[in-house]
Amino acid sequence: MSELKDYTVLIEEKLKELNFPSEPQKLYEPIQYILDLGGKRLRPALTLIAASLFRDDTSEAVPAALALEVFHNFTLLHDDIMDKAEIRRGKPTVHKVWNENVAILSGDAAIIKAYELLGQLPDSIFRKVFQVFNETALEVCEGQQYDMNFEEEELVTVPEYLEMIRLKTSVLIAAALKIGGICAGADAADQEILYELGINLGLAFQLQDDYLDVYASTEKFGKTSGGDIVNNKKTYLLINALNSDNKMLVEELKHWINLKDFNPPEKIEAVKKIYEELETGTDTQLQAVSFINNAVELLDSIDADSEKKKPLEELIFKLMYREK
Repeated sequence: MSELKDYTVLIEEKLKELNFPSEPQKLYEPIQYILDLGGKRLRPALTLIAASLFRDDTSEAVPAALALEVFHNFTLLHDDIMDKAEIRRGKPTVHKVWNENVAILSGDAAIIKAYELLGQLPDSIFRKVFQVFNETALEVCEGQQYDMNFEEEELVTVPEYLEMIRLKTSVLIAAALKIGGICAGADAADQEILYELGINLGLAFQLQDDYLDVYASTEKFGKTSGGDIVNNKKTYLLINALNSDNKMLVEELKHWINLKDFNPPEKIEAVKKIYEELETGTDTQLQAVSFINNAVELLDSIDADSEKKKPLEELIFKLMYREK
């Protein structure tokens, strides 16, 4: 394989081959539903791309790639409940189609399926991959808890926010790359480079996500635009704005944050106007670019053929300039 689309096509094919029992229907159908919604397949693609840097045959990495994608979708099932999200990838979220209890239990079943997939790995790499997977899964939960903690805190600093998204988003992307390297026999140094590359890529990805939630159209973004504003979500844009020296705009922003009864479209437009005056959108994109530049430098330092690096390079820039 030589192109990003080849890996995503393979992942789609393998996901369709996953066999979920037909009964109880309300346990397994929601898992199939969220997997069928599609998505970027970023994490499994990264696993196979990382493996391809060191070995032409990436088949041994496929079970781990699938496990990471199933785990990621498990987190979405639960995150959407916590975030009260109604749209995911342009479709109603699982808890809206069924209910919250169904979404919770289906998420639990999905993570068990992820571990079942890990069990298909060769014994020679299973323990190492299992260790990385478990450490990452726990860190993702830590990140989600910090995210919920921030909802109750009036002031969050930029470093605190970056640490939260490192845990909630970046570590899973980093683990996908490192696990791909492990599956392909990469040495310890390159495994760690891949991991750090993933951390930077994940930070850029989440900052772009924060930006797109405000400025992308719902049709392109796949979920309701402005949802973070409506829910007073502590994003990079909001945190930067609240830390601004412009006291008048900060007070106006706090007014909208504290308002209990409001018209959502009106609030979204008002907060967007504040962001534009404070240039927080531009600041967010510049910070994302700095992380992308770090990722590119790390990619250059990996001991692999430059031709084999092209799919990962393509993916890095595709994520940076995405509109959804």
